[in-house]
Amino acid sequence: MKILTIVGARPQFIKAFVVSRALHPEHEEVLVHTGQHYDEELSNVFFDELDMDEPDYNLGIGSGSHGKQTGEMIIALEEVVIEEDPDVVLVYGDTNSTLAGAVVGSKLDTTLAHAEAGLRSDNWDMPEEVNRIMTDHGSDVLFTPSDGATERLIDEGITDRVHNVGDVMYDSLLWAQDRAADRSNILEDLNINVGEYILSTVHRAANTDDPDRLESIIRGLAAAPLPVVLPAHPRTVDRLQTHNLWELATEELQIIKPVGYLDFVRLLDGAAQVATDSGGIQKEAFYLDTPCVTLREETEWPETVSAGWNVLVGANSEQLVEQLQQVNAPEAKPEPYGDGTAGTKIVSLLKKMVE
Repeated sequence: MKILTIVGARPQFIKAFVVSRALHPEHEEVLVHTGQHYDEELSNVFFDELDMDEPDYNLGIGSGSHGKQTGEMIIALEEVVIEEDPDVVLVYGDTNSTLAGAVVGSKLDTTLAHAEAGLRSDNWDMPEEVNRIMTDHGSDVLFTPSDGATERLIDEGITDRVHNVGDVMYDSLLWAQDRAADRSNILEDLNINVGEYILSTVHRAANTDDPDRLESIIRGLAAAPLPVVLPAHPRTVDRLQTHNLWELATEELQIIKPVGYLDFVRLLDGAAQVATDSGGIQKEAFYLDTPCVTLREETEWPETVSAGWNVLVGANSEQLVEQLQQVNAPEAKPEPYGDGTAGTKIVSLLKKMVE
């Protein structure tokens, strides 16, 4: 079986790593990096830490408007898929790379598979919501991470090609947690102790491009009862400077450069809480028993909220401060996202479909 895997952003590298391990050595994989995250700090380090082979193709698309970036990806990906003629085009998540791969895969003579299908935020202002819905409805086979995601697809009329395999990120986190504890020195490097800091990430355009929302979030974090460590995406740094919030942020928060996967897992595992607008980090925090405060009004992972491990506060600084002043970790936690074997299940199901 020949799989052509399309990735372009850091979370997709981590998800693809799980399935790549399950594919080798029995099957052939062609790994295509669109270049959506092209900074070495944001991509190459992940390949190194995960012991992944370098991509067979790096399209080098880079940043741009949604239409320009996605269009350039479609043109380049079509050439690659025609050249490689894979049995399956496999896409992950909800980025522009995902949508571009879905458009190409759905129009050529191959099987289009979507891992992490069925997630919904019900917020059409999020580019990710558009990407994931269009990808789901164009895919030949959909791998969902939970019963809730499967039910959303059924509600939308997709019933006969859906498989709940669990979450591939759970697989990767189980692999990374022990390695991070043994190999990462990030806590020592930052001079922080387990349970004595709050971790935060802020990167979504809805928060960073709106000066009022961004200021509210930064002021809320500044009033937190513990020191706040914020690995800042270059785009976030630019917006903090543009909106005249850089001085406030650097005085009140510990701003650091983006870190590798193992360092981030160690930071998240050791934090008293995390405040984030990332979908993936909400879920990783859940796996690591780290209470999460989400800087959005909605989530693709409602199971984390209903279980009591995640609270949605949007950009409301008062609500943010209130939640950061109390750590309410529930005594019990359900397991809605599988058993950590999603990667092998995906490979097994694809093998049956193409043979």
